[in-house]
Amino acid sequence: MSSPQFKVTYRGVRGSIPTPLLASEIEEKVTRILETVTPDDLKDMASRKAFIQNLPIHLKGCFGGNSACVQVEAGGHLIIFDAGTGLRILGLDLLDKGFGQGEGEGHLFLSHTHWDHIMGLPFFVPFYRKGNRFKIYGAHPDLRDRLMNQQSPPHFPVPFTSYEADVEVVEIRDMECVELGPVRVTWKAMAHPGVSYTYRVEYEGKSVVYSTDAEYKRLEPEDLAPTVEFFRDADLLIFDSQYTFVEGIEKEDWGHSSTFIGVDLAVAANVKRLAFFHHEPTYTDTKLMSVFGQTKKYLKAIAPGNPLELMISCEGKTVDLMAD
Repeated sequence: MSSPQFKVTYRGVRGSIPTPLLASEIEEKVTRILETVTPDDLKDMASRKAFIQNLPIHLKGCFGGNSACVQVEAGGHLIIFDAGTGLRILGLDLLDKGFGQGEGEGHLFLSHTHWDHIMGLPFFVPFYRKGNRFKIYGAHPDLRDRLMNQQSPPHFPVPFTSYEADVEVVEIRDMECVELGPVRVTWKAMAHPGVSYTYRVEYEGKSVVYSTDAEYKRLEPEDLAPTVEFFRDADLLIFDSQYTFVEGIEKEDWGHSSTFIGVDLAVAANVKRLAFFHHEPTYTDTKLMSVFGQTKKYLKAIAPGNPLELMISCEGKTVDLMAD
């Protein structure tokens, strides 16, 4: 019997709009790399590879420019959170895993239907393979109509009804949870224009919380208590940290949060790992690293000795929750 699997892979991590890497950003990365290289780093292929491998991710690569999409593999089920442009990349990878032959099944949960979270749907190749089966879940009313409107002729040439796969839209606002065999998915409404939903997946005593597009304007413990309880003891919390703390105050009602608030909530909820997500589209990778450094200092200041692990969500990176 195979061991239980519970893996989380980031497919799209940017917020609000897809953000391709600019030539000027690449030039900055190359310049910074050249400032650190030594003759010994270049003497042969092995030393060059070692030098590259030891570079930080924000220099040797990038955190990613696709909009929100997270893949979860748990208990033999494919669970997807949000359908931003990262969904296209996921779809291409799935073609080699049965979906290319029309033998795949997946469950897609939408936090909400703003464009950056659904614009990947028309480009998800497995939808165009007969035999594949998908359910799209959401707690918003008229969910199917919202998705169809995005792909209506004035906006897109390929209608939602043209998919060859079996694609079922399921409205879950009157349900308490979705159970996929031993995997349990629950949700919570969050403050965001039009309302966004946070999801929690539980399997084999492990849990991941996907919490994007949420704003926390009232920060008293009693106000945060319901959210803290929903996050409680999560092995991984994927958290919308689009703004700095100050920007979050300046952009009240825009529906996003900050790394500092993420740390506060994660510490209160005894979360093990906190992954910052939905990166501000105007931030370079260097800026993200700067904010990350400030956030590590903040955690050390408010909760010295706390074992909370901080990370920046990075496209293509996988977190194995069963590896603990």
